[in-house]
Amino acid sequence: MEIIVGKYEFIAPCHFGLEAVLKKEIIRLGYEIVKVEDGKVTFTGDSDAICRANIFLRTTERILLKIGSFKATTFDELFEGTKALPWENYIPENGKFWVTKATSIKSKLFSPSDIQSIMKKAMVDRLKSKYNVSWFQEDGASYPVRVTIMKDEVVVGLDTSGESLHKRGYRLATVKAPITETLAAALIMLTPWNKERILLDPFCGSGTFPIEAAMIGANIAPGMNRSFISEEWTHIIPKKEWYDAIDEAEDMIIRDIEMDIQGYDISENAIKAAMENARNAEVDHLVHFQRRPLNQTSHRKKYGFIITNPPYGRRLDEPDEMPSLYKEIGNVYRSLDSWSMYLITAYEQAEKYIGRKADKNRKIYNGMMKTYFYQYMGPKPPRR
Repeated sequence: MEIIVGKYEFIAPCHFGLEAVLKKEIIRLGYEIVKVEDGKVTFTGDSDAICRANIFLRTTERILLKIGSFKATTFDELFEGTKALPWENYIPENGKFWVTKATSIKSKLFSPSDIQSIMKKAMVDRLKSKYNVSWFQEDGASYPVRVTIMKDEVVVGLDTSGESLHKRGYRLATVKAPITETLAAALIMLTPWNKERILLDPFCGSGTFPIEAAMIGANIAPGMNRSFISEEWTHIIPKKEWYDAIDEAEDMIIRDIEMDIQGYDISENAIKAAMENARNAEVDHLVHFQRRPLNQTSHRKKYGFIITNPPYGRRLDEPDEMPSLYKEIGNVYRSLDSWSMYLITAYEQAEKYIGRKADKNRKIYNGMMKTYFYQYMGPKPPRR
């Protein structure tokens, strides 16, 4: 197969409520936005966008190479629509291909397993006639297909990432109910925090907020230390484009940076996990972790940020502990003169017990769970 040259359309899914953060990231990478919808951003780019988007974007779950879209209200229409797509431009004769995920929302076709098997049949049909073969060995590179049907509109994409992009490769040690790396990065990017300012997470768990902040501050690309399924697609992306993207990421790291980022947790195991994860991410020199209960949270400097994911009753044995926990959070925040506080929680009465209404509150869906990102803004530091 020859290498295809030209513009592709890509779909980058993200958490509901964080589309604006992802859009900004894509524009910063130099790509053109096609549209922004609930939970996804579509953009265009050349084949090197596959490498750069996977390596550099912090807030998307994966990068899908869009194959096409069509309307389908019956399985016949789904079959014909899938068969009409130019699969031979993407999948070589020995390629291994399957529909790895089908999602249907407000559509007549709703059975994921039926959608998956009918689409696979249609792809086989198309490729048989194009390659003049009666069966496929499927012993080459992998081409997982993802499909979303929204109000009967079928959107089909090839998954270029493989494992979800929140798997940066550093979080080998985890604790209960961790926040994902992509969500943590997006929430930090929603705040005015920057590498000059102090960041403290009093419920740091396995260290995701402090580690993601250190990577943002030092400009370390999130996908530098992992691999992607599309690295094998050499007819679409020449190997050199992967090497170039990694070189670009290496050149952008700020190596002589110093930051004040701290993570506290009451659990000794959490702190051990956080320290191990920071070493894996190569930011252990930028982050300080310490076992410390919430009521001992303090800092001598002004104008810092608390960014945190406190427990919200679904993962503690006693939901009754919530009022006193959130009162304690309020006390800690009041004791930190001129600080800002940002916290994500599903606990509906957080503001009541913190003792102050948030300046801003943003609804964010974490999986199927509705959470709130409460934003308490401190004053800006005086200009130096």
